[in-house]
Amino acid sequence: MKRPPRILATPAAEALIGQLAAQHGPLMFHQSGGCCDGSAPMCYPAGEFRTGAQDVLLGHVAGDVPVWIGAAQFEYWRHTQVTIDVVPGRGAGFSLEGPEGFRFIIRSRVFSDAESDALETGPPLARGG
Repeated sequence: MKRPPRILATPAAEALIGQLAAQHGPLMFHQSGGCCDGSAPMCYPAGEFRTGAQDVLLGHVAGDVPVWIGAAQFEYWRHTQVTIDVVPGRGAGFSLEGPEGFRFIIRSRVFSDAESDALETGPPLARGG
């Protein structure tokens, strides 16, 4: 079985990511396990959030936008496929979409046993630092 992506984005999220990239240049996401906006994905200009060895690269959305997650949060979510979505409203954090009247949220589903097996046979995920 082909390895499934660990991270996806809905078409609505990809549209907003494109709008934000046009305004701010290259972007990145970081998914933490708490603080500020709880466990909301935070969108930053690329490089503004410094990743470290405790961060895991889930993959890329909207073409080339990297999505990082804290290692402790990844351990909780390693069995789920994470999807970035967007809803109307304002988050309380530092994410770029706040002034646009939207906020990014996470949706997820549990990987099947076959998908989990496929993920475990591949190379380890990249770490920040």
